[in-house]
Amino acid sequence: MSTAILTGPPAPGSSLDGDLRSLGFDVRRATGAEEARTLLAAVPAGERVALVDSRFVGHPHALRLALTDPRFPAAAVPGALSAQPEARPALVRALTAAPALTAPAAAEPERDLTETVADALDAGGVAVHRPALGTLVATVPADAAARHEARAAVDAVDDEAVRLRSAVKAHDGFFTTFFISPYSRYIARWCARRGLTPNQVTTASLLTALIAAGCAATGERGGYIAAGVLLLVSFVLDCTDGQLARYALKYSTMGAWLDATFDRAKEYAFYAGLALGAARGGDDVWTLALAAMILMTCRHVVDFAFNEANTPDEATAGTTAKTGLALSSRLDGVGWTVWARRMIILPIGERWAMIAVLTAVTSPRIVFWALIIGCAFAACYTTAGRVLRSLRNRTPRGERATRALYELTDTGPLARGVARIFGGSTKGAGLRVPLGALVVAGLLYAAWRWPSDDRLVVIAAVGYVVVSGALVAAPLKGRFDWLLPPLFRAAEYGTILLLAARSDVPQAVPAAFGLVAAVAYHHYDTVYRIRGGTGAPPAWLVRLTGGHEGRTLLVTVLAALLASRGDDFTLALTALAGALALVVLVESIRFWVSSGAPAVHDEGETA
Repeated sequence: MSTAILTGPPAPGSSLDGDLRSLGFDVRRATGAEEARTLLAAVPAGERVALVDSRFVGHPHALRLALTDPRFPAAAVPGALSAQPEARPALVRALTAAPALTAPAAAEPERDLTETVADALDAGGVAVHRPALGTLVATVPADAAARHEARAAVDAVDDEAVRLRSAVKAHDGFFTTFFISPYSRYIARWCARRGLTPNQVTTASLLTALIAAGCAATGERGGYIAAGVLLLVSFVLDCTDGQLARYALKYSTMGAWLDATFDRAKEYAFYAGLALGAARGGDDVWTLALAAMILMTCRHVVDFAFNEANTPDEATAGTTAKTGLALSSRLDGVGWTVWARRMIILPIGERWAMIAVLTAVTSPRIVFWALIIGCAFAACYTTAGRVLRSLRNRTPRGERATRALYELTDTGPLARGVARIFGGSTKGAGLRVPLGALVVAGLLYAAWRWPSDDRLVVIAAVGYVVVSGALVAAPLKGRFDWLLPPLFRAAEYGTILLLAARSDVPQAVPAAFGLVAAVAYHHYDTVYRIRGGTGAPPAWLVRLTGGHEGRTLLVTVLAALLASRGDDFTLALTALAGALALVVLVESIRFWVSSGAPAVHDEGETA
């Protein structure tokens, strides 16, 4: 149960008490600031509280948006304010400092008391989320005439239509916007009315995708058709879970984690199903499947790293940054270019639609080549745009963004030891990215040449460890340092792929697929922890998993020692994949189900 404190005397004919109780609040009344603070102090520390002006007139859904959304420490609409437990101390300070609350609410009827407190919270460092209301009404009328007018405005709005519209993301992909959301929002409403939760829908989406992967693994045309249809059904459910969360405002930390991780699990499982189905027909496409997965993951890391390096609170856009956005702003004025640019980056909706259709009518090999070409083009497009923006942006990077970039590198104990030797020297910092690209290219070339010289790849991996440590010795404050995390991902994933593919050891590439999937999950988990404001996984986990450079060196040594000994290399990769998956999954599950996990309100990749 949460507690709502109503300030001021009740308004005639108001249904506010009932509306608040229907939202799960225990309603109490206060005539002024002193009594409000007393009532607030009596509420258990772990509960959410709300401050609502008794004169409030508005839709119940406007109250729901302001008072029940768990993703933000504080939220407000005119006349209503909520605070999560972590924002309660700031709320007490705001109640004490806000001049509008020094007297009973009735003494100054023209003042919106909750807005005064919300402004004080903002000034005190607690960001207050103010949801977009659209046609919804939320106001504090000053007199009877204004109250009558506000109630008429409330009656004129279809609350249900507003809830259905707000269930859909404001910015979504072309395929989702025009082919999924027009009907999936009604599925979300159907689920809400039957008491289904977003997590249950998310789980149903995962199970459907796993069944689709199983159908693809049959290698039969009927299985491929069923797989394509079920993959689309899985995507509809994937959109529905978020729409259900927005429709019913049933957000949860567990839901954010499930939605983010299950998308990757579904896609990886379907790739594996396609590869198994192709193998049944005598076509080995495991290398293509792994290459598609690596390209997609590296493209995402480019997006994550650039966004973290340019967070609004740390990198305020100056004149040069605005210049870099000028072309995008002009293009946004032409409607079709917005959709074109959303489509060519191949977001999850377009990607899954392409996979589903091609699976049903072509072969797994064609599916993977289409994915590789599409992801490669999307990666080049997005990376080029971010490089151009970085060229024009000379704003210094803040400490939070610098730390986030370092955490995204996943630097392990070997490279950290090298970094300590260099002692944080900033000499040559401007050459970090070119040097990193050069050493990554050298490592991948050595892995490609590996069968002809097993010592070359080990030497290259040792050099990679040394150089990668030197690259992160100084703070990552350079304009292009956000490129280091994707470079490190390309080095590690690419080395595993090339060594497995060039080894000619039976089943080495499927084992490498499992290893890259486990490591990629660890990297995605790191991203969402950083987005939630809790930082990277614990130091012990990074040490235990070896960091990107440690794992890369280990795989090269295993290849040099075991590739000529029958299936030993495959067994080693499989064991390494299983051990890593077990460690990172157990720690990830422990963290995301804990009370200290962040309420991540980023909804992941654009559908």
